[in-house]
Amino acid sequence: MSTPTRITHLVGHREFDGSPERTSHVYNPATGQVTGTLDLASAQVVDDVVQHAAAAAKEWGAMSLAKRTPVLFKFRQLLDENKQRIAEIITAEHGKVTSDALGEVARGLEVAEFACGIPQLLKGSYSENVSSGVDAYSIQQPLGVVAVISPFNFPAMVPLWFVPIAVACGNAVVIKPSEKDPSAVVEVAKLWKEAGLPDGVVNVVHGDKEAVDALLDHPTVKAVSFVGSTPIAKYVYERAVAAGKRVQALGGAKNHMLVLPDADLDLAADAAINAGFGSAGERCMAISVVVAVDTIADELIAKIKERMAGLKTGDGSTACDMGPVVTAEARDRITGYIAAGQDAGADLVVDGRDGEFHGGEDGFFVGPTLFDKVDPSMSIYTDEIFGPVLSVVRVSSYDEGLELINSSEYGNGTAIFTNDGGAARRFQNEVEVGMVGINVPIPVPVAYYSFGGWKASLFGDSHAYGVEGVHFYTRTKAVTSRWLDPSHGGLNLGFPQNT
Repeated sequence: MSTPTRITHLVGHREFDGSPERTSHVYNPATGQVTGTLDLASAQVVDDVVQHAAAAAKEWGAMSLAKRTPVLFKFRQLLDENKQRIAEIITAEHGKVTSDALGEVARGLEVAEFACGIPQLLKGSYSENVSSGVDAYSIQQPLGVVAVISPFNFPAMVPLWFVPIAVACGNAVVIKPSEKDPSAVVEVAKLWKEAGLPDGVVNVVHGDKEAVDALLDHPTVKAVSFVGSTPIAKYVYERAVAAGKRVQALGGAKNHMLVLPDADLDLAADAAINAGFGSAGERCMAISVVVAVDTIADELIAKIKERMAGLKTGDGSTACDMGPVVTAEARDRITGYIAAGQDAGADLVVDGRDGEFHGGEDGFFVGPTLFDKVDPSMSIYTDEIFGPVLSVVRVSSYDEGLELINSSEYGNGTAIFTNDGGAARRFQNEVEVGMVGINVPIPVPVAYYSFGGWKASLFGDSHAYGVEGVHFYTRTKAVTSRWLDPSHGGLNLGFPQNT
């Protein structure tokens, strides 16, 4: 067994050279072996990193767009050139299959490309002669230091949703990645140095709740971007807002896929498999509930079950369809939900606790699982399991299906499968969810739109990336200007009036 690698903070372009007070283990989920020892930051270390970032923010924020933009283009090029290596790092620490990890990096790359257009995105507005000799215009300026707190399930993509735009807008960033799979963020951060970004503009600090709280409370941190579970998103939002910060906190989900009788059932079955079991179900946009109209439910379930029989679960670096879940605790929690669903009376069509796993004996494996006849009162329906568990709820009609979806406390993503354009248009207007797919099971918006849900899936007013991301990382300043000629002298203490 090889010696675990030390993973430490990245302060600017340099690794942290101090001794950590606390550490934690990083695992390879396919083998269960410890592969890394992670330094956990104290509040003092966080403060040192933030102060370093604050000094860098002044220089970077004052730099012209003409000098900033080439750095963004170079970073985009380097990320593209290194995507395979970064994907392999993700697989080694998260467990998802390498092709899925490569797709994750590619979706992050889209946002980096979007950020390259920052000169156009930062254009203000101008109104001439709003009053006699008076012009009005707006400018967008950076905030200073911003924090990104990212989850384990997309260790590269989620930071890439935020960091390129924050940097493009002239801010310095402190990233706190998940302690479960931190290395991908470190490798991406190193690419910024190679791209020519000044020291201190992008920093990585590792840690647990102590580091998170230090970032949320720090007066120099002006904004926080977070993705994670709903309880933690709510906590982050409330604590950071209390400290006077801007916050975009994206929470959990329970995403439904409504299948109408006229749908292409082969397409719907493929979609249920892909969206339910990709990344072992550890996606906030995973489909976890198939809402099937009664008349086609039996046929749809048979098609899903048939496809599940061909799935291979194992080491994500090999020729498998699905990798392990991220930790032993996650595996045990998921298998606990499977047992609870069975005890509650749901029909366990495929049991992911059984079967052959193609990985290490100590790997954190759970196979694809399918329940039928799930009641909305069951925990497998109400809770975000965050694993490869797909539940089928049968409904009598479109209206009953819509009511079920809209009654959920979450509103992240949803999909409808139908060949009826009228039904699809009605669904997109009536469903109370932030991201909607029409015959698209995972409707993650492209980079020039914005990502985010409704209800308990989002705390804050701004969605991630796109134009909303640019607005989040800048402050708008309105300027009213008059250049007087010599004839406009004299004193007037009255309130200025428009003429």
